[in-house]
Amino acid sequence: MSLDQYVTLGRSGLRVSPFCLGAMTFGEDWGWGSSVADSEAILTRFIEEGGNFIDTANIYSHGNSEEIIGRSLVDRRDETLIATKFGMLWEDGPHGKGGSRKHIMDSLEGSLRRLQIDYVDLYQIHRQDPDTPIDETLRALDDAVKDGKVRYIGLSNFDPWRIADAQWTAKHNGYTPFISSQPEYSMLERGVERAVLPVSEKYGLGTLPFFPLAHGFLTGKYRRGEAVPENTRLALTPAAQGKRLSEANFDILDQLEVFVEKRGHTMVELAFAWLLGRKSVGSVIAGASTPDQIRQNAAAADWELSIEEMEELAGILNG
Repeated sequence: MSLDQYVTLGRSGLRVSPFCLGAMTFGEDWGWGSSVADSEAILTRFIEEGGNFIDTANIYSHGNSEEIIGRSLVDRRDETLIATKFGMLWEDGPHGKGGSRKHIMDSLEGSLRRLQIDYVDLYQIHRQDPDTPIDETLRALDDAVKDGKVRYIGLSNFDPWRIADAQWTAKHNGYTPFISSQPEYSMLERGVERAVLPVSEKYGLGTLPFFPLAHGFLTGKYRRGEAVPENTRLALTPAAQGKRLSEANFDILDQLEVFVEKRGHTMVELAFAWLLGRKSVGSVIAGASTPDQIRQNAAAADWELSIEEMEELAGILNG
């Protein structure tokens, strides 16, 4: 499966590459991330390899991620599907975040301006907003679709009952329904399998997993008893270290490394192949710090795990 072997996202006609380029690290405004030149080189390689799906958010690098994408894709808009998000804290004030009509409309106009586009292919609410009725959020998004400024809508970080409620509300009011869900999902983060994934499948949402490498732990770069390497994902997110660098996770990693070594693959290839083999997964969100990582990710898409291999992996992961 190369990057140009497109798949249908959820219950829609939108066809996306099996990997979605995650642009959270585009820009250095957070004190880390890829430079403008490096980000543009990564985008170019992604498109050259056949990728068409790019995910960002208004808050990433304080809007600089969207600006980099906008400048880079001015002449390549027809080759790409741009997904962005709203809802996280963007500015101070009563409407600086959330799912209200005001925040949605203000955020959308800002994203369109920074991205230098007339419409967003997939507009996603970054996290659930318990303070705003889902009817208001959906009606505002439906208006954006009818106005031609948004083609499809998605959600991220939603509880399963809120996914069901949103889809029921959309259906019974004639609003545009969500077609995708972004949860954290990896071989080490599988809580969504209990309810989020089944609900998403029932209501026609394709899953777009983020953190597929579990903050980089599944690359194998972190070793038991050794200090966390500088400038790595876990070094930049120390709050996640306790969760990832557990003895139980290192025990699983040891077994997974034996599994890939026997088959001539890498840990990164396994982590991606495992996700792509899950029924509900539409496209895996994967960032890159160099253009060469795009090619490595594309190679991972060519490994299709057998039923027997998936069963062996289940035994490892389930202990």
